[in-house]
Amino acid sequence: MLLANALPLKTRRSWHAVCSATLIAITSSAQAGGFDETIENALKFGQSDGKYGQVTFDLNYRYEHANTEGTRPEPANANTFRLRLGYLSPNVFGWQGFAEYENVFAAQRDYNGVSTGNSRYHVVADPADQHELNQLWLTFNGIPDTLIKGGRQRIKLDDDRFIGNVGWRQMEMTYDSVLVTNTSIADLTIRAGYIGRVRTILSLTDNTELPLLNVNYNFGNLGSAVAYGYWLKYTEDKALFGRSSQTYGIRLIGSPQINEDLALHYTAEYSYQADYQNNPNSFALDRYNLMGGLTLFGITGKAAMEQLNGNGRNAFQTPLGTNHAFQGWADRFLATPADGIRDVNFTLGSSVLGANLMFVYHNFTDDSGSVDYGNEYDFQVTKAFGKHYSVLLKYAYYVADANAPAFAQNDTQKVWVQGNISF
Repeated sequence: MLLANALPLKTRRSWHAVCSATLIAITSSAQAGGFDETIENALKFGQSDGKYGQVTFDLNYRYEHANTEGTRPEPANANTFRLRLGYLSPNVFGWQGFAEYENVFAAQRDYNGVSTGNSRYHVVADPADQHELNQLWLTFNGIPDTLIKGGRQRIKLDDDRFIGNVGWRQMEMTYDSVLVTNTSIADLTIRAGYIGRVRTILSLTDNTELPLLNVNYNFGNLGSAVAYGYWLKYTEDKALFGRSSQTYGIRLIGSPQINEDLALHYTAEYSYQADYQNNPNSFALDRYNLMGGLTLFGITGKAAMEQLNGNGRNAFQTPLGTNHAFQGWADRFLATPADGIRDVNFTLGSSVLGANLMFVYHNFTDDSGSVDYGNEYDFQVTKAFGKHYSVLLKYAYYVADANAPAFAQNDTQKVWVQGNISF
């Protein structure tokens, strides 16, 4: 099915109008270089060195269309604006603080979200008219080669597979936590911390006990080796006890540059996950993540396979990961099916006239490869205008296999148009 035919006529007209207005606003602002400098100066209180601190500003507009064919809810259409407004203090005797407010406003509520609660439409996981304290943290760097950071903060470890901020959603996920980063040994970065609460993308709070350890050794141009351990326990909501787990892994990753026209890309990762503490289930499961590719004359191609195993009752899960970035942008497999999932995918990317283009193909099966779930086709175009402005067009089309199990049936299409201003 063509994208143009996937949207109702009224929706297509609204979408084209919104898209055009967004592009015009972003590109017009981007050309006002002198205006940008005035804003930058004002946000630093007229001091280029930021000795009085700095106000931060981020405005993100997004149109999202979501439709799963053959299901009762109507296609969802969401027009949302997200504002983040913060203040970063100057560094005083090794101490620095940051506070950030976040608000999401829905100009169009034809979707089922935590605040809209409109089951007539498909789900778009962005609250409407919701505001919160997104970040409030304090850092201390008075110990050589060590940074201590405590409070509500954004945490992104490695590729965000296990602990990330779910930055794709309008409201990100943040953590009430302490994180210590040490680089006293050459080429070695050690991160150790503890997460006591998770502030979710729906502006809800999950109480946890989560010690974490992530150790990264850098081999220079060859890449990095990473070892990690995450001990996740949900402490209050009994419905979440089944997500408590202990996860260990090792990861090799790199993009060695051969010459100015050629670079190689590789990932080899193994992870192990088992039940932990108050989890009523008993399991021990594996995850495999392999990727190989190259960039030649500005064109990047990658072939990859990620497999998360299941035993028919439980599966390898990543409840704190930025899962939208994995297993297809249509979000059909945010939670791993009980029989696991194997995602064989191919990525092609390049830059044309200053715009970044990406195409990804996915083939989904169970972890044995014997049960077909479906295929997915993802396409994205992004373009930045100077330092502070960007636009994005994004499309995902999941095609269910004719014999797919019930949870993987029904084709899904999603469309996004986004404009961002960030200072």
